[in-house]
Amino acid sequence: MNRIFLLTAFALPVVLACCVRPKAYSPQTGRIQTISLENSPARMERGRYLANHVAVCMDCHSRRDYTRLAGPLVPGTLGGGGEEFGKNFGLPGTYYAKNITPFALKDWSDSEVLLAMTTGVSKNGKPLFPLMPYLNYGRMDESDAKAIVAYLRTLEPVNNPVPASKPAGPIRLAMKMMPHKAHFQPRPEARNTVEYGRYLVTMAGCADCHTRRTMGGLVKKAPFAGGNEIRLANGTLRTANITPDPETGIGSWTRQDFIRRFKTYDPASFNAPETGKGFNTVMPWSMYAGMTEDDLGAIYDYLKTVKPSKHKVEIASGFGQ
Repeated sequence: MNRIFLLTAFALPVVLACCVRPKAYSPQTGRIQTISLENSPARMERGRYLANHVAVCMDCHSRRDYTRLAGPLVPGTLGGGGEEFGKNFGLPGTYYAKNITPFALKDWSDSEVLLAMTTGVSKNGKPLFPLMPYLNYGRMDESDAKAIVAYLRTLEPVNNPVPASKPAGPIRLAMKMMPHKAHFQPRPEARNTVEYGRYLVTMAGCADCHTRRTMGGLVKKAPFAGGNEIRLANGTLRTANITPDPETGIGSWTRQDFIRRFKTYDPASFNAPETGKGFNTVMPWSMYAGMTEDDLGAIYDYLKTVKPSKHKVEIASGFGQ
Protein backbone atom coordinates (compact mmCIF):
# COMPACT_ATOMS: atom_id res chain seq x y z
CA MET A 1 0.00 0.00 0.00
CA ASN A 2 2.84 2.36 0.74
CA ARG A 3 3.83 2.07 -2.94
CA ILE A 4 0.95 4.23 -4.23
CA PHE A 5 3.07 7.37 -4.14
CA LEU A 6 5.50 5.98 -6.70
CA LEU A 7 3.05 6.95 -9.43
CA THR A 8 3.50 10.65 -8.92
CA ALA A 9 7.23 10.35 -9.45
CA PHE A 10 6.48 9.33 -13.04
CA ALA A 11 3.08 10.53 -14.16
CA LEU A 12 3.55 14.13 -15.31
CA PRO A 13 7.20 13.96 -16.47
CA VAL A 14 6.60 10.73 -18.36
CA VAL A 15 3.39 11.86 -20.05
CA LEU A 16 5.25 14.94 -21.27
CA ALA A 17 8.17 12.81 -22.43
CA CYS A 18 5.83 10.66 -24.49
CA CYS A 19 4.98 13.68 -26.59
CA VAL A 20 8.55 13.90 -27.83
CA ARG A 21 9.74 10.31 -27.50
CA PRO A 22 6.96 7.96 -28.57
CA LYS A 23 9.18 4.91 -28.93
CA ALA A 24 8.99 2.81 -25.78
CA TYR A 25 12.15 2.20 -23.82
CA SER A 26 13.01 -1.49 -23.71
CA PRO A 27 15.31 -3.04 -21.13
CA GLN A 28 16.02 -5.87 -23.57
CA THR A 29 19.51 -4.49 -24.07
CA GLY A 30 20.12 -4.86 -20.37
CA ARG A 31 18.27 -8.14 -19.87
CA ILE A 32 19.43 -10.16 -16.92
CA GLN A 33 21.35 -13.27 -17.86
CA THR A 34 19.50 -16.57 -17.75
CA ILE A 35 19.56 -17.90 -14.21
CA SER A 36 18.26 -20.90 -12.34
CA LEU A 37 18.44 -20.50 -8.59
CA GLU A 38 19.52 -23.10 -6.11
CA ASN A 39 17.04 -22.95 -3.27
CA SER A 40 19.47 -23.31 -0.38
CA PRO A 41 17.99 -22.91 3.12
CA ALA A 42 20.09 -19.78 3.73
CA ARG A 43 18.98 -18.13 0.48
CA MET A 44 15.30 -18.93 1.07
CA GLU A 45 15.47 -17.65 4.65
CA ARG A 46 17.05 -14.40 3.49
CA GLY A 47 14.33 -14.06 0.86
CA ARG A 48 11.59 -14.78 3.41
CA TYR A 49 12.95 -12.10 5.72
CA LEU A 50 13.25 -9.46 3.00
CA ALA A 51 9.92 -10.21 1.29
CA ASN A 52 7.96 -10.14 4.54
CA HIS A 53 9.76 -7.59 6.68
CA VAL A 54 11.96 -5.18 4.65
CA ALA A 55 10.88 -4.96 1.00
CA VAL A 56 7.44 -6.07 2.28
CA CYS A 57 6.37 -7.58 -1.02
CA MET A 58 3.53 -9.21 0.92
CA ASP A 59 2.15 -5.79 1.82
CA CYS A 60 0.59 -5.37 -1.64
CA HIS A 61 0.56 -8.97 -2.83
CA SER A 62 -1.64 -10.34 -0.03
CA ARG A 63 -5.04 -9.31 1.30
CA ARG A 64 -5.12 -7.11 4.39
CA ASP A 65 -7.93 -6.89 6.92
CA TYR A 66 -8.68 -3.19 7.32
CA THR A 67 -11.42 -3.81 9.84
CA ARG A 68 -8.49 -4.16 12.27
CA LEU A 69 -5.73 -1.71 13.16
CA ALA A 70 -2.89 -1.51 10.61
CA GLY A 71 -4.55 -4.06 8.31
CA PRO A 72 -2.97 -7.37 9.34
CA LEU A 73 -2.66 -10.00 6.62
CA VAL A 74 -5.67 -12.22 6.00
CA PRO A 75 -4.64 -15.85 6.68
CA GLY A 76 -4.35 -17.98 3.55
CA THR A 77 -3.76 -15.05 1.18
CA LEU A 78 0.03 -14.71 1.42
CA GLY A 79 1.26 -13.68 -2.03
CA GLY A 80 -2.09 -14.42 -3.64
CA GLY A 81 -2.66 -10.87 -4.88
CA GLY A 82 -5.99 -9.31 -5.71
CA GLU A 83 -5.78 -6.07 -3.73
CA GLU A 84 -7.32 -3.22 -5.73
CA PHE A 85 -5.75 0.22 -6.04
CA GLY A 86 -7.72 2.87 -7.89
CA LYS A 87 -9.21 6.34 -7.75
CA ASN A 88 -9.64 6.06 -3.99
CA PHE A 89 -5.85 6.29 -3.89
CA GLY A 90 -5.65 9.01 -6.51
CA LEU A 91 -4.49 6.64 -9.25
CA PRO A 92 -5.32 7.03 -12.97
CA GLY A 93 -7.08 3.75 -13.54
CA THR A 94 -7.58 0.55 -11.59
CA TYR A 95 -4.71 -1.73 -10.67
CA TYR A 96 -4.59 -5.15 -9.05
CA ALA A 97 -1.66 -6.63 -7.17
CA LYS A 98 -0.53 -9.76 -8.99
CA ASN A 99 -0.57 -13.27 -7.62
CA ILE A 100 3.09 -14.07 -6.97
CA THR A 101 2.66 -17.59 -5.62
CA PRO A 102 3.57 -20.68 -7.69
CA PHE A 103 -0.09 -20.81 -8.77
CA ALA A 104 0.59 -17.83 -11.05
CA LEU A 105 4.37 -18.05 -11.51
CA LYS A 106 4.67 -21.75 -12.33
CA ASP A 107 5.37 -20.96 -16.00
CA TRP A 108 7.77 -18.11 -15.25
CA SER A 109 11.51 -18.68 -15.27
CA ASP A 110 13.65 -17.33 -12.45
CA SER A 111 15.08 -14.81 -14.92
CA GLU A 112 11.61 -13.54 -15.84
CA VAL A 113 10.59 -13.07 -12.22
CA LEU A 114 13.85 -11.25 -11.46
CA LEU A 115 13.45 -9.03 -14.52
CA ALA A 116 9.88 -8.06 -13.57
CA MET A 117 10.88 -7.31 -10.00
CA THR A 118 13.92 -5.17 -10.81
CA THR A 119 13.19 -3.54 -14.20
CA GLY A 120 9.40 -3.35 -14.47
CA VAL A 121 8.88 -5.66 -17.46
CA SER A 122 6.46 -8.59 -17.29
CA LYS A 123 6.95 -12.05 -18.80
CA ASN A 124 5.01 -11.00 -21.90
CA GLY A 125 7.24 -7.95 -22.42
CA LYS A 126 4.65 -5.47 -21.19
CA PRO A 127 5.65 -2.73 -18.73
CA LEU A 128 4.46 -2.86 -15.14
CA PHE A 129 2.79 0.11 -13.49
CA PRO A 130 5.18 1.62 -10.91
CA LEU A 131 3.04 0.60 -7.97
CA MET A 132 5.58 -2.19 -8.28
CA PRO A 133 8.67 -0.40 -6.87
CA TYR A 134 11.12 -1.88 -9.33
CA LEU A 135 13.33 1.21 -9.26
CA ASN A 136 13.98 0.51 -5.58
CA TYR A 137 14.35 -3.23 -6.03
CA GLY A 138 16.68 -2.71 -8.99
CA ARG A 139 19.11 -1.06 -6.56
CA MET A 140 19.34 -4.08 -4.26
CA ASP A 141 22.34 -6.30 -3.99
CA GLU A 142 21.71 -8.85 -6.75
CA SER A 143 22.00 -11.68 -4.22
CA ASP A 144 19.15 -10.15 -2.17
CA ALA A 145 16.93 -9.83 -5.25
CA LYS A 146 17.62 -13.45 -6.16
CA ALA A 147 16.88 -14.54 -2.59
CA ILE A 148 13.40 -13.03 -2.85
CA VAL A 149 12.81 -14.89 -6.12
CA ALA A 150 13.91 -18.14 -4.47
CA TYR A 151 11.56 -17.52 -1.55
CA LEU A 152 8.57 -16.88 -3.82
CA ARG A 153 9.00 -20.40 -5.19
CA THR A 154 8.36 -21.78 -1.69
CA LEU A 155 5.02 -20.03 -1.12
CA GLU A 156 1.89 -22.10 -0.80
CA PRO A 157 0.05 -21.79 -4.16
CA VAL A 158 -3.01 -19.57 -3.77
CA ASN A 159 -5.73 -20.32 -6.32
CA ASN A 160 -6.68 -16.73 -7.00
CA PRO A 161 -6.87 -15.53 -10.62
CA VAL A 162 -6.36 -11.75 -10.56
CA PRO A 163 -8.11 -9.37 -12.99
CA ALA A 164 -6.00 -7.43 -15.46
CA SER A 165 -5.15 -3.90 -14.41
CA LYS A 166 -6.82 -1.08 -16.34
CA PRO A 167 -4.58 1.99 -16.61
CA ALA A 168 -6.15 5.21 -17.87
CA GLY A 169 -5.52 5.94 -21.54
CA PRO A 170 -2.64 8.47 -21.29
CA ILE A 171 -0.89 6.38 -18.64
CA ARG A 172 -1.08 3.28 -20.85
CA LEU A 173 1.20 5.04 -23.33
CA ALA A 174 3.40 6.54 -20.63
CA MET A 175 4.00 3.13 -19.04
CA LYS A 176 6.02 2.11 -22.09
CA MET A 177 8.62 4.67 -21.05
CA MET A 178 8.86 3.61 -17.42
CA PRO A 179 10.93 0.39 -17.27
CA HIS A 180 14.62 0.86 -16.66
CA LYS A 181 17.64 -1.38 -16.51
CA ALA A 182 18.45 -2.65 -13.02
CA HIS A 183 21.41 -1.07 -11.26
CA PHE A 184 22.33 -3.60 -8.60
CA GLN A 185 24.60 -2.36 -5.83
CA PRO A 186 26.61 -4.23 -3.23
CA ARG A 187 24.97 -4.59 0.19
CA PRO A 188 26.97 -2.46 2.66
CA GLU A 189 28.56 -4.10 5.66
CA ALA A 190 26.10 -4.22 8.55
CA ARG A 191 28.67 -2.68 10.88
CA ASN A 192 28.53 0.48 8.74
CA THR A 193 25.08 1.21 10.14
CA VAL A 194 24.48 4.48 8.30
CA GLU A 195 25.18 3.10 4.81
CA TYR A 196 23.47 -0.19 5.62
CA GLY A 197 20.50 1.79 6.95
CA ARG A 198 20.37 3.77 3.70
CA TYR A 199 20.29 0.47 1.80
CA LEU A 200 17.39 -0.83 3.92
CA VAL A 201 15.48 2.46 3.65
CA THR A 202 15.72 2.27 -0.15
CA MET A 203 14.52 -1.33 -0.22
CA ALA A 204 11.68 -0.57 2.21
CA GLY A 205 10.55 2.43 0.17
CA CYS A 206 10.40 4.78 3.16
CA ALA A 207 10.91 7.88 1.00
CA ASP A 208 8.06 6.91 -1.31
CA CYS A 209 5.53 7.73 1.40
CA HIS A 210 7.44 10.02 3.72
CA THR A 211 8.53 12.68 1.19
CA ARG A 212 6.16 15.27 -0.20
CA ARG A 213 5.82 15.62 -3.95
CA THR A 214 5.08 18.44 -6.34
CA MET A 215 4.56 18.29 -10.11
CA GLY A 216 5.28 14.59 -10.04
CA GLY A 217 8.64 14.76 -8.28
CA LEU A 218 10.05 14.51 -4.77
CA VAL A 219 10.50 17.78 -2.89
CA LYS A 220 14.28 17.50 -2.72
CA LYS A 221 14.56 20.21 -0.08
CA ALA A 222 12.46 18.20 2.36
CA PRO A 223 13.20 14.46 2.07
CA PHE A 224 11.38 12.31 4.63
CA ALA A 225 9.41 15.31 5.95
CA GLY A 226 6.05 13.57 5.51
CA GLY A 227 2.68 15.11 4.72
CA ASN A 228 1.48 12.93 1.84
CA GLU A 229 -2.24 12.23 2.10
CA ILE A 230 -3.99 8.86 1.91
CA ARG A 231 -7.78 8.90 1.84
CA LEU A 232 -9.51 6.01 3.55
CA ALA A 233 -13.24 5.35 3.82
CA ASN A 234 -13.49 6.87 7.30
CA GLY A 235 -10.86 9.60 7.25
CA THR A 236 -7.61 10.99 5.90
CA LEU A 237 -4.10 9.88 6.83
CA ARG A 238 -0.93 11.92 6.39
CA THR A 239 2.52 10.41 6.49
CA ALA A 240 4.77 11.31 9.39
CA ASN A 241 7.83 13.52 9.39
CA ILE A 242 10.71 11.10 10.01
CA THR A 243 13.56 13.61 9.75
CA PRO A 244 15.64 14.30 12.87
CA ASP A 245 13.87 17.60 13.60
CA PRO A 246 13.44 17.59 17.40
CA GLU A 247 10.01 19.27 17.42
CA THR A 248 8.15 17.85 14.41
CA GLY A 249 10.17 14.75 13.51
CA ILE A 250 12.05 11.99 15.33
CA GLY A 251 14.90 14.15 16.61
CA SER A 252 13.89 13.62 20.23
CA TRP A 253 13.57 9.84 19.82
CA THR A 254 16.28 7.55 21.07
CA ARG A 255 17.41 4.57 19.02
CA GLN A 256 15.51 2.33 21.42
CA ASP A 257 12.37 4.48 21.11
CA PHE A 258 12.45 3.95 17.36
CA ILE A 259 12.96 0.21 17.63
CA ARG A 260 10.24 -0.11 20.29
CA ARG A 261 7.75 1.77 18.09
CA PHE A 262 7.97 -1.02 15.51
CA LYS A 263 8.27 -3.92 17.91
CA THR A 264 5.02 -2.87 19.59
CA TYR A 265 3.25 -4.37 16.58
CA ASP A 266 5.03 -7.72 16.65
CA PRO A 267 2.31 -10.27 15.79
CA ALA A 268 3.74 -12.59 18.43
CA SER A 269 2.46 -10.24 21.13
CA PHE A 270 0.15 -7.73 19.41
CA ASN A 271 -3.45 -8.61 18.59
CA ALA A 272 -4.76 -5.93 16.23
CA PRO A 273 -8.05 -4.53 17.60
CA GLU A 274 -11.11 -3.87 15.47
CA THR A 275 -11.33 -0.22 14.45
CA GLY A 276 -14.94 0.27 13.34
CA LYS A 277 -15.16 3.82 12.01
CA GLY A 278 -12.22 4.96 14.12
CA PHE A 279 -8.60 5.59 13.23
CA ASN A 280 -6.76 3.13 11.02
CA THR A 281 -3.50 3.17 9.08
CA VAL A 282 -2.09 1.58 5.94
CA MET A 283 1.42 1.47 7.44
CA PRO A 284 2.27 -2.26 7.48
CA TRP A 285 3.47 -2.16 11.08
CA SER A 286 3.16 -5.89 11.71
CA MET A 287 5.40 -6.64 8.71
CA TYR A 288 8.11 -4.12 9.54
CA ALA A 289 7.93 -5.32 13.15
CA GLY A 290 9.56 -8.53 11.99
CA MET A 291 12.81 -6.74 11.19
CA THR A 292 15.70 -7.45 13.51
CA GLU A 293 16.53 -4.82 16.10
CA ASP A 294 19.91 -4.38 14.41
CA ASP A 295 18.25 -3.57 11.07
CA LEU A 296 15.72 -1.21 12.64
CA GLY A 297 18.58 0.46 14.48
CA ALA A 298 20.51 0.90 11.24
CA ILE A 299 17.47 2.58 9.67
CA TYR A 300 17.33 4.93 12.65
CA ASP A 301 21.05 5.68 12.34
CA TYR A 302 20.61 6.61 8.69
CA LEU A 303 17.52 8.75 9.27
CA LYS A 304 19.41 10.70 11.92
CA THR A 305 21.83 11.81 9.17
CA VAL A 306 19.21 13.32 6.84
CA LYS A 307 18.54 17.05 6.89
CA PRO A 308 16.10 18.03 9.68
CA SER A 309 12.89 19.53 8.33
CA LYS A 310 10.57 21.53 10.57
CA HIS A 311 7.25 20.35 9.20
CA LYS A 312 4.41 19.64 11.59
CA VAL A 313 2.06 16.98 10.25
CA GLU A 314 -1.51 16.33 11.40
CA ILE A 315 -1.36 12.55 11.06
CA ALA A 316 -5.11 11.91 10.87
CA SER A 317 -8.39 13.76 10.47
CA GLY A 318 -12.04 12.84 10.02
CA PHE A 319 -11.97 9.46 11.74
CA GLY A 320 -14.96 8.87 13.97
CA GLN A 321 -16.43 12.31 13.22
